[in-house]
Amino acid sequence: MTTQELPSTQALALRPHPPVEAWRTHDWERLWLAIQNRPWGALALVPAGRGSSKSFTLDVAVALARTGMVHLGRQIHVADGTNLSLQSNAQFIAQVRATMQSGPVILALAPTAENPVTVPLARSADFAVLCAKVGEMRVGDAKKTIQAVGKQKFLGSAAFH
Repeated sequence: MTTQELPSTQALALRPHPPVEAWRTHDWERLWLAIQNRPWGALALVPAGRGSSKSFTLDVAVALARTGMVHLGRQIHVADGTNLSLQSNAQFIAQVRATMQSGPVILALAPTAENPVTVPLARSADFAVLCAKVGEMRVGDAKKTIQAVGKQKFLGSAAFH
């Protein structure tokens, strides 16, 4: 058997498949569908406690909104409430309510121990989801967060790696 070398113009270019965007995975789809059990116009994402990056709930909100837009075929808004001050709290809530006229809003919030406006913001939403970063947050902090916001406000919790 003889081998023949291919000219460089005929060489095969093997490209790896692009990685699947996280929000297109079954885990995100399951989370999205789980929060659809009850109707909501505003959903607050509340960190279980300290220990995650400043953008933790914002990253979750964006991924969840993208998943939801694929499912619903319409706009889902994300509101960044991770760095709000007391003086901008009322205006932020008013903007969220106005935005809800054009579609649901997912609020990304800061840990309750780091920002005092997180509790009233979470309470102003229809429901909330407790977001826990595995290995970075403590159970005691999660319990305090649930107690501060109110157990009845939470649809459930989600753990992220």
